[in-house]
Amino acid sequence: MQYVDTWRTVAAATGRADRGAAEDGVRLAYRRAGLAEPERIIWVESPRAAVEAVEKLADAGRSVREEVRTRPWAEERRRIYDELGPAGWSALWSATGAQLWETTAALAERIRTGVVAGLAARPEEESGVRLVLLDAVLGQHDAAWLAAFDGRGDRLAGLAEVARNAGWWWPYEHAVVISERPATLHRDEAGRLDRGDGPALAYPDGFALYAWRGMPVPAEFLDTLGSLTPERIRGEENAELRRVMLEYYGYDRYLTESGAEPVHRDETGILWRIAMEGDEDVVMVEVVNSTPEPDGTCRTYWLRVPPRTRTAKEAVAWTFGLDGEVYAPVRQT
Repeated sequence: MQYVDTWRTVAAATGRADRGAAEDGVRLAYRRAGLAEPERIIWVESPRAAVEAVEKLADAGRSVREEVRTRPWAEERRRIYDELGPAGWSALWSATGAQLWETTAALAERIRTGVVAGLAARPEEESGVRLVLLDAVLGQHDAAWLAAFDGRGDRLAGLAEVARNAGWWWPYEHAVVISERPATLHRDEAGRLDRGDGPALAYPDGFALYAWRGMPVPAEFLDTLGSLTPERIRGEENAELRRVMLEYYGYDRYLTESGAEPVHRDETGILWRIAMEGDEDVVMVEVVNSTPEPDGTCRTYWLRVPPRTRTAKEAVAWTFGLDGEVYAPVRQT
């Protein structure tokens, strides 16, 4: 669908908002909902700052998220569903919103979690922060369902205009709080937050999330990755952080420098096992690509396999989705 790539770009957009265009979108969304335009539009630098601003709002009135976002979305979905039928709606969603949903929804949830962690100093304060977050319209991170509705009418034009030009926003009767978009966003090929030398997601005011291949990590943890040693990796008590260290350091390098011994070898490769205290063993199979590189050398690969693997042949077979007993390649390429 032609709209998917456009909305994928919107969902990942960074840099300063187009405040004028976003404010026009807010006013249009209010008019389309049958509401008077908000008297005040307040800009902040991040979703965290937005929650703080909302908590301090005076005379803003009640939340109108239901009228501005929830109800129009539901009515448009029903209209298109009735027009296309169950199979047609499923096909439309598969070709549009489903392409963006998983990664965008996961990112939004990570932001929520980060806001709660940053503002709730005590567990009893979490519910209040979460209640404010429930009032948010996700702007650019509503890209999945906006992609599905794009080109099918202008009922949601105001919401789409805000999404194209700003981050999350909070609509109330008399006031709106709008957040800037992230200043930086780093993700891996699977769409997960990922960066080894700084914040994976950062807003202009310093609100940031740190992650390695999707897993949240402390900011100070990243500073230690450049000086890792096998001893430091083995000494890490947190199993998840130790796994990150291994990935960053490289399994092959760890095997070489830690003096590990292979547990099995045959004509298919070499099986290695790294015992991890408090976690499952890391089991790798070392294989050599039989197709030479342009320079005539053959590359060596280390592939991670399930901990239950006992032989190199079984490990290689697993990488092809086969049992070891039936894996018998005629020729290698």
